[in-house]
Amino acid sequence: MTLLYKPVRKWPEQGQWTYDDWRSLPDDGTRYEVIDGTLFMAPPPSVAHQKTSNGLAYLLTDYVYKNNLGQIFTAPIGVHLPNQDVPLQPDIVFVARSNEEIIGSQYIEGVPDLVIEILSPSNWPYDRNEKFLTYQQAGVPEYWIVDYRAKTVERFSFDEGEYLLWKGIRHVGENVASQVLVGLEIAVADIFRML
Repeated sequence: MTLLYKPVRKWPEQGQWTYDDWRSLPDDGTRYEVIDGTLFMAPPPSVAHQKTSNGLAYLLTDYVYKNNLGQIFTAPIGVHLPNQDVPLQPDIVFVARSNEEIIGSQYIEGVPDLVIEILSPSNWPYDRNEKFLTYQQAGVPEYWIVDYRAKTVERFSFDEGEYLLWKGIRHVGENVASQVLVGLEIAVADIFRML
């Protein structure tokens, strides 16, 4: 009698993950990302996360397209930074018209002009630490951290090798502006309108 079994896959140790290892992970709704060979996992985003992402993406897309500034992408979209083997999946990405050559057929292959992450209760330290440092090391010109629970926005601008926080944490009743998207100013309350 022949026994049929599926061999158990041996996964790499943390710090040893490669692009091929990442590609072999299941498509099960979990967000898998690898930074410097370390695997990070997050469950699918919540409804509040997606409402925030959709609202902000709408505001940005409207401004970008009306002014012919470039392209907005929303997750899931792979961004293959020069300092990482495996593409990351930011929540929202802006690529300026002058930088559109980095838009490949499968991934964004290079440094986008603006990256936005929306914090989730399950992985907010990851966006504030590992991803923050990864985007900073890659030289992403602008990084926003959006917190739908606190209803705040933090905008970081890349200056002389590090991120600097612009005008502190922005709250409902205040506006957030972009250095990359010149002239853009969004009321923080408008980002969370759907919550």
